[in-house]
Amino acid sequence: MTFFESNNKQKNHTILCVDDEPIIRELCINALDEYHVLLAKDGLEAVKILESEDVDIVLSDVMMPRLDGLELLQRIKEQHTDQAVILMTGYSDKDLILKALQTGADDFINKPINILQLTTTVAKAVEKQKIRKELADLKQTDQLKNDFLGLISHKLKTPATAISLFIQNIAEGVESPNDTNFKQMVAMVQAETVHLEQLIQDLLYFGDATLQKDALALEPIDLGLIADRVAFALQPAALHRQINLDSSVKIPLSPNPLMLNSQRISFAIRALLDNAIKFTPQGGSISMNGEITSEQIKLLIKDTGIGIPQQELPKIFNKFYQVDPENTGQIRGFGLGLYYARDFIRSMGGQLYIESQPEQGTVATIEFPFPN
Repeated sequence: MTFFESNNKQKNHTILCVDDEPIIRELCINALDEYHVLLAKDGLEAVKILESEDVDIVLSDVMMPRLDGLELLQRIKEQHTDQAVILMTGYSDKDLILKALQTGADDFINKPINILQLTTTVAKAVEKQKIRKELADLKQTDQLKNDFLGLISHKLKTPATAISLFIQNIAEGVESPNDTNFKQMVAMVQAETVHLEQLIQDLLYFGDATLQKDALALEPIDLGLIADRVAFALQPAALHRQINLDSSVKIPLSPNPLMLNSQRISFAIRALLDNAIKFTPQGGSISMNGEITSEQIKLLIKDTGIGIPQQELPKIFNKFYQVDPENTGQIRGFGLGLYYARDFIRSMGGQLYIESQPEQGTVATIEFPFPN
Protein backbone atom coordinates (compact mmCIF):
# COMPACT_ATOMS: atom_id res chain seq x y z
CA MET A 1 0.00 0.00 0.00
CA THR A 2 1.22 3.49 -0.81
CA PHE A 3 -0.02 6.74 0.69
CA PHE A 4 0.48 10.14 -0.90
CA GLU A 5 -0.25 13.64 0.35
CA SER A 6 0.97 16.73 -1.45
CA ASN A 7 1.49 20.18 0.02
CA ASN A 8 -0.23 20.97 3.31
CA LYS A 9 -3.82 21.11 2.12
CA GLN A 10 -6.53 19.77 4.36
CA LYS A 11 -7.67 16.55 2.72
CA ASN A 12 -10.99 15.27 4.00
CA HIS A 13 -11.61 12.44 1.52
CA THR A 14 -9.66 9.31 0.63
CA ILE A 15 -9.47 7.82 -2.85
CA LEU A 16 -8.16 4.31 -3.50
CA CYS A 17 -6.75 4.05 -7.03
CA VAL A 18 -6.45 0.44 -8.23
CA ASP A 19 -4.58 -0.16 -11.49
CA ASP A 20 -1.78 -2.43 -12.66
CA GLU A 21 -0.32 0.34 -14.83
CA PRO A 22 2.16 2.60 -12.95
CA ILE A 23 1.41 5.51 -15.28
CA ILE A 24 -2.27 5.46 -14.29
CA ARG A 25 -1.44 5.36 -10.60
CA GLU A 26 0.94 8.29 -11.10
CA LEU A 27 -1.78 10.19 -12.95
CA CYS A 28 -4.16 9.67 -10.00
CA ILE A 29 -1.57 11.09 -7.60
CA ASN A 30 -1.10 14.22 -9.68
CA ALA A 31 -4.69 14.82 -10.81
CA LEU A 32 -6.33 14.09 -7.45
CA ASP A 33 -3.93 16.10 -5.30
CA GLU A 34 -6.75 17.57 -3.19
CA TYR A 35 -7.53 14.11 -1.79
CA HIS A 36 -5.70 11.49 0.23
CA VAL A 37 -4.67 8.96 -2.40
CA LEU A 38 -4.01 5.29 -1.66
CA LEU A 39 -2.62 3.04 -4.39
CA ALA A 40 -3.05 -0.65 -5.18
CA LYS A 41 -1.59 -2.64 -8.06
CA ASP A 42 -4.49 -5.10 -8.32
CA GLY A 43 -7.78 -6.16 -6.78
CA LEU A 44 -6.28 -8.41 -4.10
CA GLU A 45 -4.06 -5.61 -2.83
CA ALA A 46 -7.09 -3.30 -2.83
CA VAL A 47 -9.08 -5.77 -0.71
CA LYS A 48 -6.31 -5.79 1.92
CA ILE A 49 -6.25 -1.98 2.00
CA LEU A 50 -10.03 -1.79 2.43
CA GLU A 51 -9.80 -4.10 5.44
CA SER A 52 -7.70 -1.56 7.34
CA GLU A 53 -8.44 1.85 5.79
CA ASP A 54 -11.53 4.05 5.54
CA VAL A 55 -11.97 4.90 1.87
CA ASP A 56 -14.52 7.26 0.35
CA ILE A 57 -14.13 6.31 -3.32
CA VAL A 58 -12.61 3.24 -4.98
CA LEU A 59 -11.31 4.07 -8.46
CA SER A 60 -10.51 0.80 -10.19
CA ASP A 61 -9.38 -0.47 -13.57
CA VAL A 62 -11.42 -3.34 -15.02
CA MET A 63 -8.71 -5.47 -16.63
CA MET A 64 -6.15 -6.47 -13.96
CA PRO A 65 -4.26 -9.66 -13.02
CA ARG A 66 -5.18 -11.85 -10.02
CA LEU A 67 -8.46 -10.05 -9.23
CA ASP A 68 -10.04 -7.86 -11.91
CA GLY A 69 -12.21 -4.77 -11.42
CA LEU A 70 -15.58 -6.54 -11.71
CA GLU A 71 -14.59 -9.17 -9.14
CA LEU A 72 -13.28 -6.41 -6.86
CA LEU A 73 -16.55 -4.49 -7.30
CA GLN A 74 -18.55 -7.59 -6.35
CA ARG A 75 -16.45 -8.24 -3.22
CA ILE A 76 -16.75 -4.61 -2.13
CA LYS A 77 -20.52 -4.49 -2.55
CA GLU A 78 -20.95 -7.78 -0.69
CA GLN A 79 -19.20 -6.27 2.33
CA HIS A 80 -20.14 -2.58 2.02
CA THR A 81 -23.15 -1.86 -0.16
CA ASP A 82 -22.75 1.90 0.24
CA GLN A 83 -19.08 2.01 -0.81
CA ALA A 84 -18.72 4.18 -3.93
CA VAL A 85 -16.85 2.47 -6.80
CA ILE A 86 -15.86 4.06 -10.11
CA LEU A 87 -14.56 1.76 -12.85
CA MET A 88 -11.96 2.76 -15.44
CA THR A 89 -12.18 0.88 -18.71
CA GLY A 90 -10.90 1.12 -22.24
CA TYR A 91 -13.71 -1.10 -23.47
CA SER A 92 -17.20 -0.10 -24.56
CA ASP A 93 -18.59 -3.60 -24.09
CA LYS A 94 -22.28 -3.11 -23.28
CA ASP A 95 -22.51 -6.45 -21.45
CA LEU A 96 -19.56 -5.51 -19.24
CA ILE A 97 -21.07 -2.12 -18.41
CA LEU A 98 -24.48 -3.66 -17.74
CA LYS A 99 -22.96 -6.27 -15.43
CA ALA A 100 -21.02 -3.57 -13.56
CA LEU A 101 -24.16 -1.46 -13.13
CA GLN A 102 -26.11 -4.47 -11.88
CA THR A 103 -23.33 -5.17 -9.37
CA GLY A 104 -23.47 -1.59 -8.11
CA ALA A 105 -20.86 0.49 -9.95
CA ASP A 106 -21.44 4.19 -9.33
CA ASP A 107 -19.82 5.56 -12.48
CA PHE A 108 -17.36 4.90 -15.32
CA ILE A 109 -14.29 6.63 -16.71
CA ASN A 110 -13.09 5.89 -20.24
CA LYS A 111 -9.48 5.10 -21.09
CA PRO A 112 -7.31 6.78 -22.20
CA ILE A 113 -8.12 8.92 -19.18
CA ASN A 114 -9.05 12.54 -19.58
CA ILE A 115 -7.93 14.46 -16.48
CA LEU A 116 -10.98 16.74 -16.53
CA GLN A 117 -13.30 13.73 -16.72
CA LEU A 118 -11.37 12.03 -13.91
CA THR A 119 -11.52 14.98 -11.50
CA THR A 120 -15.14 15.77 -12.35
CA THR A 121 -16.31 12.18 -11.94
CA VAL A 122 -14.52 11.77 -8.62
CA ALA A 123 -15.87 15.10 -7.32
CA LYS A 124 -19.39 14.05 -8.32
CA ALA A 125 -18.98 10.69 -6.56
CA VAL A 126 -17.68 12.39 -3.41
CA GLU A 127 -20.69 14.71 -3.36
CA LYS A 128 -23.01 11.74 -3.94
CA GLN A 129 -21.41 9.90 -1.02
CA LYS A 130 -21.84 12.96 1.17
CA ILE A 131 -25.56 13.16 0.37
CA ARG A 132 -25.93 9.40 0.87
CA LYS A 133 -24.29 9.64 4.29
CA GLU A 134 -26.46 12.60 5.30
CA LEU A 135 -29.58 10.66 4.34
CA ALA A 136 -28.39 7.62 6.28
CA ASP A 137 -27.66 9.82 9.32
CA LEU A 138 -31.11 11.39 9.08
CA LYS A 139 -32.75 7.97 8.94
CA GLN A 140 -30.69 6.78 11.90
CA THR A 141 -31.50 9.93 13.88
CA ASP A 142 -35.19 9.55 13.08
CA GLN A 143 -35.12 5.90 14.17
CA LEU A 144 -33.29 6.76 17.39
CA LYS A 145 -35.84 9.48 18.07
CA ASN A 146 -38.71 7.04 17.58
CA ASP A 147 -37.01 4.42 19.74
CA PHE A 148 -36.32 6.94 22.49
CA LEU A 149 -39.84 8.34 22.46
CA GLY A 150 -41.22 4.82 22.63
CA LEU A 151 -38.89 3.99 25.52
CA ILE A 152 -39.84 7.15 27.41
CA SER A 153 -43.52 6.40 26.92
CA HIS A 154 -43.04 2.85 28.23
CA LYS A 155 -40.91 3.88 31.21
CA LEU A 156 -43.15 6.75 32.32
CA LYS A 157 -46.40 4.89 31.77
CA THR A 158 -45.89 2.26 34.50
CA PRO A 159 -45.42 4.58 37.51
CA ALA A 160 -47.92 7.12 36.16
CA THR A 161 -50.57 4.41 35.76
CA ALA A 162 -50.01 3.06 39.28
CA ILE A 163 -50.29 6.53 40.83
CA SER A 164 -53.33 7.43 38.73
CA LEU A 165 -55.14 4.18 39.58
CA PHE A 166 -54.51 4.65 43.31
CA ILE A 167 -55.86 8.22 43.27
CA GLN A 168 -58.85 7.12 41.21
CA ASN A 169 -59.66 4.36 43.72
CA ILE A 170 -59.51 6.86 46.59
CA ALA A 171 -61.79 9.26 44.71
CA GLU A 172 -64.31 6.48 44.08
CA GLY A 173 -64.14 5.21 47.66
CA VAL A 174 -62.51 1.92 46.69
CA GLU A 175 -59.44 2.61 48.84
CA SER A 176 -59.86 3.75 52.42
CA PRO A 177 -57.33 4.59 55.19
CA ASN A 178 -59.13 1.97 57.28
CA ASP A 179 -58.28 -0.85 54.86
CA THR A 180 -55.53 -3.22 56.07
CA ASN A 181 -53.53 -2.90 52.82
CA PHE A 182 -53.86 0.89 52.57
CA LYS A 183 -50.43 1.61 54.07
CA GLN A 184 -48.90 -0.94 51.72
CA MET A 185 -50.57 0.77 48.77
CA VAL A 186 -49.33 4.18 49.96
CA ALA A 187 -45.78 2.87 50.23
CA MET A 188 -46.02 1.46 46.71
CA VAL A 189 -47.30 4.75 45.31
CA GLN A 190 -44.58 6.67 47.13
CA ALA A 191 -41.97 4.38 45.58
CA GLU A 192 -43.46 4.87 42.12
CA THR A 193 -43.51 8.64 42.68
CA VAL A 194 -39.82 8.61 43.59
CA HIS A 195 -39.11 6.46 40.52
CA LEU A 196 -41.04 8.89 38.32
CA GLU A 197 -39.05 11.80 39.72
CA GLN A 198 -35.81 9.92 39.04
CA LEU A 199 -36.81 9.22 35.45
CA ILE A 200 -37.63 12.88 34.85
CA GLN A 201 -34.35 13.91 36.49
CA ASP A 202 -32.49 11.44 34.27
CA LEU A 203 -34.13 12.95 31.18
CA LEU A 204 -33.11 16.44 32.25
CA TYR A 205 -29.59 15.23 33.01
CA PHE A 206 -29.26 13.45 29.68
CA GLY A 207 -30.54 16.56 27.92
CA ASP A 208 -28.07 18.88 29.65
CA ALA A 209 -25.14 16.58 28.95
CA THR A 210 -25.90 15.43 25.41
CA LEU A 211 -27.54 18.37 23.63
CA GLN A 212 -24.66 20.82 23.96
CA LYS A 213 -24.00 22.43 20.58
CA ASP A 214 -20.90 24.34 21.62
CA ALA A 215 -17.42 22.94 21.10
CA LEU A 216 -16.26 20.70 23.92
CA ALA A 217 -14.66 22.95 26.54
CA LEU A 218 -11.79 21.34 28.45
CA GLU A 219 -10.20 22.74 31.59
CA PRO A 220 -7.65 21.52 34.16
CA ILE A 221 -9.57 19.24 36.54
CA ASP A 222 -8.59 16.88 39.34
CA LEU A 223 -10.31 13.59 38.57
CA GLY A 224 -10.19 12.58 42.23
CA LEU A 225 -12.08 15.67 43.38
CA ILE A 226 -14.81 15.25 40.76
CA ALA A 227 -15.19 11.55 41.60
CA ASP A 228 -15.46 12.28 45.32
CA ARG A 229 -18.15 14.91 44.74
CA VAL A 230 -20.25 12.55 42.60
CA ALA A 231 -19.91 9.75 45.18
CA PHE A 232 -21.00 12.14 47.95
CA ALA A 233 -24.08 13.18 45.95
CA LEU A 234 -25.09 9.52 45.47
CA GLN A 235 -24.61 8.48 49.12
CA PRO A 236 -28.36 8.90 49.91
CA ALA A 237 -29.31 6.56 47.06
CA ALA A 238 -26.82 3.96 48.30
CA LEU A 239 -27.98 4.29 51.92
CA HIS A 240 -31.59 3.92 50.83
CA ARG A 241 -30.70 0.49 49.43
CA GLN A 242 -28.50 -0.31 52.45
CA ILE A 243 -25.38 -0.39 50.28
CA ASN A 244 -22.01 0.79 51.55
CA LEU A 245 -20.54 3.28 49.06
CA ASP A 246 -16.90 3.95 49.92
CA SER A 247 -14.77 6.49 48.04
CA SER A 248 -11.06 6.16 48.79
CA VAL A 249 -9.86 8.31 45.91
CA LYS A 250 -6.87 10.45 46.77
CA ILE A 251 -7.34 14.22 46.35
CA PRO A 252 -5.57 15.40 44.31
CA LEU A 253 -5.40 12.15 42.40
CA SER A 254 -2.36 13.19 40.37
CA PRO A 255 0.26 15.95 40.61
CA ASN A 256 -0.92 17.42 37.30
CA PRO A 257 -4.64 17.90 36.55
CA LEU A 258 -6.30 16.35 33.51
CA MET A 259 -7.83 18.41 30.72
CA LEU A 260 -11.49 17.41 31.06
CA ASN A 261 -15.00 18.72 30.69
CA SER A 262 -16.46 18.88 34.19
CA GLN A 263 -20.05 18.10 33.20
CA ARG A 264 -19.15 15.18 30.97
CA ILE A 265 -16.75 13.44 33.35
CA SER A 266 -19.25 13.94 36.19
CA PHE A 267 -21.95 12.37 34.00
CA ALA A 268 -19.75 9.36 33.22
CA ILE A 269 -18.84 8.69 36.88
CA ARG A 270 -22.45 9.19 37.97
CA ALA A 271 -23.70 6.74 35.32
CA LEU A 272 -21.24 4.07 36.50
CA LEU A 273 -22.11 4.56 40.17
CA ASP A 274 -25.84 4.59 39.35
CA ASN A 275 -25.47 1.21 37.65
CA ALA A 276 -23.46 -0.16 40.58
CA ILE A 277 -26.16 0.93 43.02
CA LYS A 278 -28.95 -0.37 40.79
CA PHE A 279 -27.45 -3.86 40.40
CA THR A 280 -25.98 -4.38 43.88
CA PRO A 281 -28.29 -6.17 46.34
CA GLN A 282 -29.05 -4.75 49.78
CA GLY A 283 -26.14 -5.20 52.14
CA GLY A 284 -23.62 -5.10 49.30
CA SER A 285 -20.77 -2.67 48.81
CA ILE A 286 -19.32 -0.34 46.21
CA SER A 287 -15.79 1.01 46.32
CA MET A 288 -14.12 3.71 44.24
CA ASN A 289 -10.33 3.99 44.08
CA GLY A 290 -7.71 5.76 42.02
CA GLU A 291 -4.51 4.34 40.57
CA ILE A 292 -1.52 6.11 39.01
CA THR A 293 1.22 4.65 36.83
CA SER A 294 3.93 6.35 34.84
CA GLU A 295 1.65 6.28 31.80
CA GLN A 296 -1.94 6.29 33.06
CA ILE A 297 -4.41 7.61 35.61
CA LYS A 298 -7.21 5.21 36.47
CA LEU A 299 -10.47 5.45 38.39
CA LEU A 300 -11.87 2.05 39.40
CA ILE A 301 -15.44 1.45 40.55
CA LYS A 302 -16.00 -2.03 42.00
CA ASP A 303 -19.26 -3.52 43.27
CA THR A 304 -20.45 -6.77 44.78
CA GLY A 305 -23.50 -6.83 42.55
CA ILE A 306 -25.12 -9.52 40.47
CA GLY A 307 -22.62 -9.14 37.62
CA ILE A 308 -23.12 -9.34 33.88
CA PRO A 309 -23.18 -12.56 31.81
CA GLN A 310 -20.31 -12.79 29.33
CA GLN A 311 -22.67 -12.90 26.36
CA GLU A 312 -24.16 -9.57 27.45
CA LEU A 313 -20.88 -7.66 27.83
CA PRO A 314 -20.43 -6.78 24.11
CA LYS A 315 -23.90 -5.17 24.11
CA ILE A 316 -23.79 -3.01 27.23
CA PHE A 317 -22.53 0.11 25.43
CA ASN A 318 -25.36 0.02 22.85
CA LYS A 319 -27.96 2.77 23.00
CA PHE A 320 -31.08 1.76 24.98
CA TYR A 321 -29.65 -1.66 25.84
CA GLN A 322 -30.30 -2.79 29.40
CA VAL A 323 -29.13 -5.90 31.20
CA ASP A 324 -32.16 -7.70 32.64
CA PRO A 325 -30.74 -10.61 34.67
CA GLU A 326 -34.12 -11.74 35.98
CA ASN A 327 -35.93 -11.28 32.64
CA THR A 328 -38.59 -9.11 34.24
CA GLY A 329 -38.60 -6.38 31.59
CA GLN A 330 -38.82 -3.84 34.44
CA ILE A 331 -35.26 -2.51 34.58
CA ARG A 332 -35.20 1.08 35.82
CA GLY A 333 -33.69 3.78 33.61
CA PHE A 334 -33.34 4.39 29.88
CA GLY A 335 -30.27 2.35 28.91
CA LEU A 336 -28.28 5.42 27.88
CA GLY A 337 -25.85 5.84 30.78
CA LEU A 338 -23.06 3.51 29.62
CA TYR A 339 -23.39 4.60 25.99
CA TYR A 340 -22.84 8.26 26.81
CA ALA A 341 -20.32 7.54 29.58
CA ARG A 342 -17.98 5.80 27.14
CA ASP A 343 -18.66 8.34 24.40
CA PHE A 344 -17.88 11.27 26.72
CA ILE A 345 -14.74 9.65 28.12
CA ARG A 346 -13.44 8.93 24.62
CA SER A 347 -14.14 12.52 23.55
CA MET A 348 -11.73 13.64 26.29
CA GLY A 349 -8.98 11.20 25.27
CA GLY A 350 -9.76 8.42 27.75
CA GLN A 351 -11.13 4.89 27.71
CA LEU A 352 -13.82 3.02 29.65
CA TYR A 353 -13.58 -0.71 30.36
CA ILE A 354 -16.12 -3.00 32.03
CA GLU A 355 -15.17 -6.38 33.52
CA SER A 356 -17.79 -8.60 35.12
CA GLN A 357 -18.76 -12.12 36.08
CA PRO A 358 -22.23 -13.30 37.17
CA GLU A 359 -22.57 -13.26 40.98
CA GLN A 360 -19.04 -11.85 41.30
CA GLY A 361 -19.70 -8.17 40.75
CA THR A 362 -18.45 -5.66 38.21
CA VAL A 363 -15.37 -3.49 37.83
CA ALA A 364 -15.61 -0.31 35.73
CA THR A 365 -12.29 1.36 34.87
CA ILE A 366 -11.94 4.91 33.56
CA GLU A 367 -8.47 5.42 32.12
CA PHE A 368 -6.66 8.56 30.94
CA PRO A 369 -3.09 9.05 29.75
CA PHE A 370 -0.85 10.57 32.42
CA PRO A 371 -0.73 14.35 31.84
CA ASN A 372 2.59 15.93 30.94
